[in-house]
This record gives sequence, C-alpha cells and structure tokens, in this order.
Amino acid sequence: MSYAEVNGLRLWYEEHGTGRPLVLLHGGFGAVEMFGAILPALAARRRVVAVDLQGHGRTADVDRPLRYESMADDVAALITRLGLVEADVLGYSLGGGVALRTAIQHPALVRRLVVVSAPCRRRGWYPEVLAGMPEPDEEAGERMRGTPPYELYARVAPRPEGWPTLWAKTGELLRRDYDWSAEVAALATPTLLAFADGDSVTTAHMVEFFGLLGGGHRDAGWDGTDRPASRLAVLPGLTHYDIVASPALPAAVLPFLTHPARAPG
Repeated sequence: MSYAEVNGLRLWYEEHGTGRPLVLLHGGFGAVEMFGAILPALAARRRVVAVDLQGHGRTADVDRPLRYESMADDVAALITRLGLVEADVLGYSLGGGVALRTAIQHPALVRRLVVVSAPCRRRGWYPEVLAGMPEPDEEAGERMRGTPPYELYARVAPRPEGWPTLWAKTGELLRRDYDWSAEVAALATPTLLAFADGDSVTTAHMVEFFGLLGGGHRDAGWDGTDRPASRLAVLPGLTHYDIVASPALPAAVLPFLTHPARAPG
C-alpha cells in the first residue's frame, strides 16, 4: 500500500496477491474498497493493483479537471512506474471509462481490458440515468454528507474537506458529452464487456458496444473459430449498483483473462 508520484499527482495504490498484474479502477465517488467483496477471488489468481483515482479515496485532488483521458494517463504512468511491461485493466462505471481510455491511449500497456457497466458513448446510459447525474454544484455536494460514499471519503481522504469539490468536478465530468465509438472500433486489445441485466446502460448499447469490438456479426462456427477476441457477459439478476460485489463478476472475468485469445481480425 503506497503512493506513486505520477503526472503531478500522489496516486494511491495497493497490491494484493501474486501473478500476472490486474489493475482495478473503481466507480465514481468510490475507492479501492468498492472491490472489497470480489478482491479475494481476484487476488487468489492475480497480482491485483487497486487504484484510488484523482480526487477519490486516498488520492488527493490536484488543480486540474476530472477527465477520463487524464486519469487514463495516470493509470498508464502507474503501470510504467511499477515496472510492468503490460497489465490487464478492469474498470467499473466511471472507472470503466478510465480503463477504456487507458487501452485506447496506451494500447501497448494493456494486455486485456475489462469494462464493467460503462458505455463507450454518453448516450449509452438510460435517459433517466443521464438526467439524474450529479449537478456540478458544491452546495449539492454538501447536501450529500452522511451518505455512504461521503462516509467512505471522510474516513480515508487525506483532505476530507474536499468532498464538495469532488462532487462538483465529478458532476461536470459526467455531464460532458463523449462518443468513443470510432476509437473502440479500432481497438485491438481483447476486451470483455460485463453488464448487469438490470444495468444503467441500455441493452441496445451493450450490443452496439460489442458490435464495435467485432462481436455479434456472425455465427462463431461449430468450433468457435469465427468468434471475436472480445466477449460480452450480461450477468442475470444484478443491477449497476451491485454487479461489482457479485461473485458472478470474477467468475466471468477470470476465465477471460486466462483463456487464449486470437488476435482480432
């Protein structure tokens, strides 16, 4: 458990287990604790590097906006700082966007990518989810004191008084439009998309996202040789809010990380 100095940021990370490295990126207003329920299963098979992203958890904020792209650069810098030739990267929700951008911006560093409950374009969220995303308003953040995300932040953050700023900066990030479809279509990294069947991402977008990665265009053939390098998992009986705590997630992730994958065609 330590800090790494990257891009002007003291980035918190902690390591668990041994084996091929797997970087974990939490969701918005979260921290490494978000993976607590599934960490033992992952660490039993992997060298897990769990990160607190800019302004979250134990990583103090710096004077720059929250952006998927800059946080992806932070993750890439950490992978390099740890002396890793490459790593598998798993991100959930906001962290899924960061993980995707890491693979897009630094493809040589990402061996395999797992995107959990995150779209590749903003309109992939259901309209009511978009409407409910936080306002970039520090006063609104003040009203969220006492909630579980705030209690976690207050317990571990080096500057607990930074909560309203985190709320406002996250709201500003989540309300920015983006569409990475063209970059996803060009992505060569074998990718697992994992969603809940009751997710905040539309089922239509799940299929669209998978299609951009080469999936769903043809029958895989009797021996599976025509299947794409990437995979789609829709986990039953779960939602956007509990998928990251379900044993079904590592059960889907670990075989993907270890199974041989042909190069995307």
